[in-house]
Amino acid sequence: MYASLSAPALGIKAPLLEVIGLARKYGFAGVDFDMVEVANLSSKNGFDFVKRLFEPASVRPSVWALPVEWRGDQASYEAGLAELPHYAELATQLDCRRAVTVMRPGSDERPFEENFRFHVDRLGPIAEALKPYGVRLGIEVIGVPSLRRTFKHEFIYTLGGLADLVAAIGAGNVGVLLDSYHWYTSRGTIADLARLNSEHVVHVHLNDAVAGVAFEELEDLVRCLPGESGVIDLPGFLNGLRQIGYDGPFSVEPFSQRLKGMSSDGIVQETMSSLRKIGAVDGAR
Repeated sequence: MYASLSAPALGIKAPLLEVIGLARKYGFAGVDFDMVEVANLSSKNGFDFVKRLFEPASVRPSVWALPVEWRGDQASYEAGLAELPHYAELATQLDCRRAVTVMRPGSDERPFEENFRFHVDRLGPIAEALKPYGVRLGIEVIGVPSLRRTFKHEFIYTLGGLADLVAAIGAGNVGVLLDSYHWYTSRGTIADLARLNSEHVVHVHLNDAVAGVAFEELEDLVRCLPGESGVIDLPGFLNGLRQIGYDGPFSVEPFSQRLKGMSSDGIVQETMSSLRKIGAVDGAR
């Protein structure tokens, strides 16, 4: 496994070149990135320009957010789907074949079975569009009980439920973006991780839960840096991933109020320190 810097998840708004520089400076081996930004840079300056952003820094492109608005209206979905092969081709040229998206844990309009079919119908064609380029799609499930309660109809929020959806999609290149916070708040276990294999896991998010808050009242967008509170067994979580042979990227998504107001350098430096604290990376850099 290797640490990948996700600037937006840390509240950092910066262009790709700056993010790559921060990653290199503080010991991250990769970066999560915006494929639309990469496509625009490639269109303006040529693909070799984009490739050279990464190579001198020895920082790899790790994972990209799916640039298709698949949850909304049909016209927007179809427009995004039509552009997806272009982005997937760029991903192939960058040798970055991991794309991710997030799935809401409920709906106010669609009961469970209708929503299940909706997700199969929308995500299936996306997976098929990515398949010729060798790109895998990781779906993030949201476990937080306080958020699930806001919907009229609850939907999938566990790894087991996601496995059922992946099987129904049946594309062979769909897996999970495994977030430690959502694993914890869905009452996931180490045994749940052991049921996965390395091909199931496309990407990983690391974060901790706020101490002193009742489990049912934990909020989705209020978290901590890894190891900051010790509420989540992150060493056990990481060991579970190692046991199944996962060797891909992980990034930190803390939604931390404490980090706001800090400089970009300060945020990234503290994030790397938190990863060393839980044994996610070596302490050498």
